[in-house]
Amino acid sequence: MRIVVNGQLQEHQDAISVAELVRALALDPRRVAVELNKKIVRRADFEKTRLAENDSLEIVTLVGGG
Repeated sequence: MRIVVNGQLQEHQDAISVAELVRALALDPRRVAVELNKKIVRRADFEKTRLAENDSLEIVTLVGGG
């Protein structure tokens, strides 16, 4: 399965969820915002939102500090 994440093509053998992708990227799900095909995915929906061939995602990491 091919998807585009932040403008970069990625290939995955199986269909995965947004939560699985976030884990695979070693990101903290509490500190990211995910847009799937130009629609925001609620954090509560990460597990049940399955990705499909040619989906496009933008993942933004939230950083705190001063």
